[in-house]
Amino acid sequence: MKALVYNGPGQRSWHEVPDPVIQDPEDAIVRVDAVTICGTDLHILKGDVPTVERGRILGHEAVGTILSVGDGVRGVEVGDRVLISCISSCGRCEYCRKGRYGQCLGGGGWILGHLIDGTQAEMVRVPFADRSVYKLPDNVSNESALLLADILPTSYEVGTLAGQVTPGDTVVIVGAGPIGLAAVTTSKLYSPSSVIVVDSAPARQKAALDHGADLAFGPEDDVVETIKELTGGLGADVAIEAVGVPATFELCTQVIRPGGRVANVGVHGAPATLHLEDLWIKDVTITTGLVDTWTTPRLLSMLAAGRLSMPGLITHRFGLDEMQDAYDVFSRAGETGALKVALFSDESKDLED
Repeated sequence: MKALVYNGPGQRSWHEVPDPVIQDPEDAIVRVDAVTICGTDLHILKGDVPTVERGRILGHEAVGTILSVGDGVRGVEVGDRVLISCISSCGRCEYCRKGRYGQCLGGGGWILGHLIDGTQAEMVRVPFADRSVYKLPDNVSNESALLLADILPTSYEVGTLAGQVTPGDTVVIVGAGPIGLAAVTTSKLYSPSSVIVVDSAPARQKAALDHGADLAFGPEDDVVETIKELTGGLGADVAIEAVGVPATFELCTQVIRPGGRVANVGVHGAPATLHLEDLWIKDVTITTGLVDTWTTPRLLSMLAAGRLSMPGLITHRFGLDEMQDAYDVFSRAGETGALKVALFSDESKDLED
């Protein structure tokens, strides 16, 4: 089969690799019907995630069809169309038994495209299949389901829920990439009084407004003072960091009011300054985290019922064998206007049509 292989910082290739095989009774082999590229993949290519070894197949978000299963798999069978979660779960360790699957001690957590070969390939081996894939209803398309592999549960759990968004809150989301836009959608499930998005790109500011944000600002708007003026001098109740660079994290700590919550979602590859000399007296809560995906069944039910959607988030579509082109477009989002890209196998294109 062919796959997208990480060859070291700044280097990737799409070439023939051995087909995956069952290695454990709980494994499933899945034909990849639809896959996407995450901002985390770009961080890996920059060298920000040194635990990713050269030769690793990247990718942790996909929809596919079960081709084979190990003797220990009970919940899915050959032919099932499934969502492949970005998080795998052994289901037995202390953290999994608490629903903290991202911290799995039994060989799960974020392993696909990280510690084992991932989904940006024609086929993928998924460990712990009974707890790491989800059967898809017939009325949920491959393209819609892709958003549940990582983007929506991450924004929901690490952003909206960790930030404790409640009715009437002022929510500031810094970053209007896919995670930031998904945070707009998931935060609005809790009826905040206003959702304000900050991004340096005018096109992404517009995308935020299109996805339901009430206001969108850029750096030229003196964001800290503007948000204080809009909130009677107090600041935001919740600030969600959705970029992963020091400046955006620090901005979140500047716009938050006393007693507020800062939820960091972005993947950071460099240290950020924590201004405790200003924050210690303000009773500010700061959370970080890797998604656990415990909300995936809930989000899938909402998607199937027509209660959750993000039209327009996927801006560019490719064939699976156009992986290199998709990376080029996604990595130059400022020039191409890409928000989220999706790649489809020939079999998947038939389903989508």
